[in-house]
Amino acid sequence: MVVLAVTWMAKVGHENEVAGIFSKLTEASRQEPGCAMYIVHRHKTDPRRFFIYEQYKDDAALEAHRAAPHFLQFARKELPKVADRVEGNLFEPLG
Repeated sequence: MVVLAVTWMAKVGHENEVAGIFSKLTEASRQEPGCAMYIVHRHKTDPRRFFIYEQYKDDAALEAHRAAPHFLQFARKELPKVADRVEGNLFEPLG
């Protein structure tokens, strides 16, 4: 299992656009055979801040996600126009 935790910050005035992009990305990512979990969270008091929690079967599944057409379209092409990636961390379970 591989876990990816990512934080994005929407540019001012683009909060709803970012939420819409994440909605599309979530729907497509959850269809990937190696994706165990893909959940986008929005900060309770800062509507510009988004946190994404992702679980993949293994490193190969994560790489497949990063090469998927929906990832390239939404995460690589569309999101950077309206948001900044603040942080991204890879984890693996302890047991």
